[in-house]
Amino acid sequence: MAKKNLSQCVKELRKQYRLTQEDLAEMAGVGLRFVRDLEQGKSTLRMDKVNQVLNLFGMELYPVKQQNHEES
Repeated sequence: MAKKNLSQCVKELRKQYRLTQEDLAEMAGVGLRFVRDLEQGKSTLRMDKVNQVLNLFGMELYPVKQQNHEES
């Protein structure tokens, strides 16, 4: 799978599962505003809520070491 940002990934998964933003919010236990902000790429979102959404698709958000980052 090509590298995608989080907002693209969530939006594509939601559409693949034929869910509306309202459906996704209700199923994940988050607000509709949160789903909209997530899909629009808002940079300040609560990680626990992001994971609530991702868990519906068998995914989770976690730290990954950057490939070009040298250790201090």
